[in-house]
Amino acid sequence: GEKKRHEIMQLELLNPKFAILDETDSGLDIDALKVVSEGVNRFRSQGDRGVLLITHYTRILRYIQPDFVHVFVGGRIAEQGGAELAEQLEAEGYDKYVRMSV
Repeated sequence: GEKKRHEIMQLELLNPKFAILDETDSGLDIDALKVVSEGVNRFRSQGDRGVLLITHYTRILRYIQPDFVHVFVGGRIAEQGGAELAEQLEAEGYDKYVRMSV
């Protein structure tokens, strides 16, 4: 979790217009997840900043409210929507999207 916290600190120090966060929640316990999420939310609250958050798990979305959710299968967007899509994906699983792409 310490490495991820440092990455978020770098994000805030470098202050880019756009950040790509790939698996930021990977390997984090709940306390570290909250700290990382708070940092991402601070960055986003600046208003003129964008974040692409890539994750395989929806638990980080309990702390970071997404504007949009995209489900990718084979490098293509299979479905897109709001936060409710992430909740649906958590409840129903990913298999339906894989089957649709075949």
